[in-house]
Amino acid sequence: MNVKCEYLNPGGSIKDRIAYRMVQMAEEKGILKPGMTIIEPTSGNTGIGLAMASAVKGYRCIIVMPQKMSREKEDILLALGAQVVRTPTEAAFTDPESHIGVAIRLQRELPNAIILDQVNIIHTQHIIKFIFERSHSAQIPSLQYVNIANPLEHYDKTAEEILYALDDNIDMFVGCAGTGGTVSGVGHKLKEVCPRCKIVAIDPVGSILADPENDKPSVYEVEGIGYDFVPSVLDRDVVDQWMKSSDKESFEMSRLLARREGILCGGSSGSAVYYGLKAAKDLNENQKVVIILPDGITNYM
Repeated sequence: MNVKCEYLNPGGSIKDRIAYRMVQMAEEKGILKPGMTIIEPTSGNTGIGLAMASAVKGYRCIIVMPQKMSREKEDILLALGAQVVRTPTEAAFTDPESHIGVAIRLQRELPNAIILDQVNIIHTQHIIKFIFERSHSAQIPSLQYVNIANPLEHYDKTAEEILYALDDNIDMFVGCAGTGGTVSGVGHKLKEVCPRCKIVAIDPVGSILADPENDKPSVYEVEGIGYDFVPSVLDRDVVDQWMKSSDKESFEMSRLLARREGILCGGSSGSAVYYGLKAAKDLNENQKVVIILPDGITNYM
């Protein structure tokens, strides 16, 4: 059993990887230029990565995230010079008052503003149209940048690090699904190199990613994973097994990891380990399992 501690990244989570790649690709394409404002609807960790990049490169940064997300994340964002806008946790993604709806509205209202989109769904024109019809506005923002940096970063780098560490021999990969970028990017690369590798995705109860046709969205406490819609960067075909996680087991496991293993990780990491251990029971003792720990405890103290 192997865990990849992504909380060791500078901003404390796996999202540092895609944040830098998103900014880099936007600059290379000429879409992001000096003096512009970066806006991001996020559960917080991608926002922290973008705020770090914005601080270094001189961009104004506005992060829009639901009320449910921890105060610690907001404090870090403010320390990095970002502005934080909070939205109702219960607002569905199509609601103009959701974090996605508010981000789109800000992008429309502010000059020289861009959304470095991590979920791509807001680039789907019928969704944008629906949001703005509900907010009694006919103006639809021109979101010209369809982000592929999220899964591409994990395909190019995260997966390569895993393969290098384990000599290109991996039997099972376990990751939590949020935007789906990690599961999709890592999953594709691992299957290319290790065709028999089983990809297991963890989805919290209250999210619809595991079974979009039958799952019903509801409130859950673990941050940064799951959604009430299926992001377009999530390739469900790469997933061999979905497992539904509960808040109770996730938080209990994250506390156990701290006390027994000295691993200070967040709730989503607890989800990954608890359900990853269950999935790995089908393997023999010589097979290798990799579990991604997305973030640390710092953002939830």
